[in-house]
Amino acid sequence: MNLPKIVADLVKTQNSFDSVAYANCFSETAVVFDEGRTHNGRKEIEHWIADSNERYKATIKPVSFEEKETESLLKAETSGNFEGSPIILNYHLVIANELIQSLKVSG
Repeated sequence: MNLPKIVADLVKTQNSFDSVAYANCFSETAVVFDEGRTHNGRKEIEHWIADSNERYKATIKPVSFEEKETESLLKAETSGNFEGSPIILNYHLVIANELIQSLKVSG
């Protein structure tokens, strides 16, 4: 599967539980929506993913990737310390200037 570099980096940093490198895949003003919560800016995203990594130890394996005009969709098998694992999750991404501007995770 041919993923844009920033998406491949996101997968790699998630699977190595590197919250700093993960957050650096996002712009300074990026927004993440996950589990009913909003995380604004790179620093908040770093804290969110560090906490998530500690609680869930989730890894992602890309299943498909589709680029649209304004948004890209990564479908990934997500496995970890949570009920129902593994599960296919949708990662809705807005990418600009080779950084992620927004990410919304949905089931």
